[in-house]
Amino acid sequence: MGEEVERREFTRADRTRYRTRVRTGLDVLARMLTEARFEADQPMAGLEIELNLVDGELDPAMRNADALAAIADEQFQTELGRFNIEINVPPRQLTGRGLTSFEDSVRAALNHAQSEANAAGMGLAMIGILPTLRPEHATRENLSENPRYSLLEEEILAARGEDMEIDIDGAERLRMYSDTIMPEAACTSTQVHLQVSPEDFAAYWNAAQAIAGIQVAVGANSPFLFGRRLVAESRIPLFEQSTDTRSDELKAQGVRPRVWFGERWITSIFDLFEENTRYFPALLPICSDEDAAEVLAAGGVPKLEELRLHNGTVYRWNRPVYDIAGGVPHLRVENRVLPAGPTVLDTMANAAFFAGLVRALADADRPVWSAMSFQAARENFAAGVRGGIEAEVYWPGIGRVSVVELVLRKLLPLAEEGLRLWRVNDDETDRLLQVIERRCVRAANGATWQTAEVAGLEASGSDRETALRTMLARYLELMHSNEPVHTWEAVSG
Repeated sequence: MGEEVERREFTRADRTRYRTRVRTGLDVLARMLTEARFEADQPMAGLEIELNLVDGELDPAMRNADALAAIADEQFQTELGRFNIEINVPPRQLTGRGLTSFEDSVRAALNHAQSEANAAGMGLAMIGILPTLRPEHATRENLSENPRYSLLEEEILAARGEDMEIDIDGAERLRMYSDTIMPEAACTSTQVHLQVSPEDFAAYWNAAQAIAGIQVAVGANSPFLFGRRLVAESRIPLFEQSTDTRSDELKAQGVRPRVWFGERWITSIFDLFEENTRYFPALLPICSDEDAAEVLAAGGVPKLEELRLHNGTVYRWNRPVYDIAGGVPHLRVENRVLPAGPTVLDTMANAAFFAGLVRALADADRPVWSAMSFQAARENFAAGVRGGIEAEVYWPGIGRVSVVELVLRKLLPLAEEGLRLWRVNDDETDRLLQVIERRCVRAANGATWQTAEVAGLEASGSDRETALRTMLARYLELMHSNEPVHTWEAVSG
């Protein structure tokens, strides 16, 4: 989302030219898929983690430019809000001790970043939604300096034609209007990337969709927004609503949202790019000088910049990615459902669970999606968002079942099998999946800890604002300990 673009005005001619370029890119991608031009022999994995900056009072620190200058590490980049930064961990293979390598790299980078940020009067918080964030922080003035963000905001608001409505009804209800997309900056996520072959992409994407609700339930870490306790993973509905380009009338007509779970299983990555082109108008109609068809005909690798930019403005929870590394194109599934945190160890356990489970499901003789409706997957996602680790979901061959029972009985063994297929070392598999197992045994994750901690503080006489601030202070101490969240005790525990 943070790719640099120049500030500019868009004309009708820009949009017409861009649409033509996107469709040309789609045709070129179709040819490339039939000609097997993609790197897939040594698949890589990637990881991105979005972070919040906090000041000495644990309020959001609107100083990401200062933080990035102090950290001075190209792994770190801006995000939407001035209180956000993101770490992009260099990709690597999962084989052997790849997951531990990721973990060591993330911990080293975050320790360095924390040290430099502290010296500049800030701290880092790895959490789905910063509990001390208030509506007055989510203003247009606090957009990051990158012109891409202000351009996106202008185009989203122009397409919508009215202020954004945020209406989330959970344990408590939040209803508000915003004249900016800045509430979306409250959503800080973890994205896991898996490189796959064109032939395998549909199976991996379908598998990722099938387990999205379970991932959200087990990893939920965003129960509070703007002082209200909402749903277990409030980041999901907030992101859906704060970037919604549709008026109520367009919603009633069935126009698809740009933050989208999808509506069907697929047979090729082409299905997703084609849907993007067919359903969604351009937000940033910026054209490159590349003639993609000419580059392909000459034996080169087209960048497909318009197609990729358009894809980057359709916010699927599992997004298809076309990219180039070392002059060779490849495809990735970008899994976007997980919140940031609570710890690096929890993050890597979530990533291992995802990577192992989708591998096992994608390689299965009878795919789970052949026995499960897409509607059931979508309903599982909604259940995981609302109920978190206490949710009940549907699974083929079992029926309605609690998430924890499904994970313990069925999905953890599958994830273990999948990591074995990735050739991950057994001790690494055991260490990381045990974190997921213990979370389920205790029915404890970031969302349950946050809510229990705040409830305990309020029962002791604290008001909500004080309880949230006190909870966040303790959360940050435990986050830095890297002890997994299922071991944390709340003040009421």
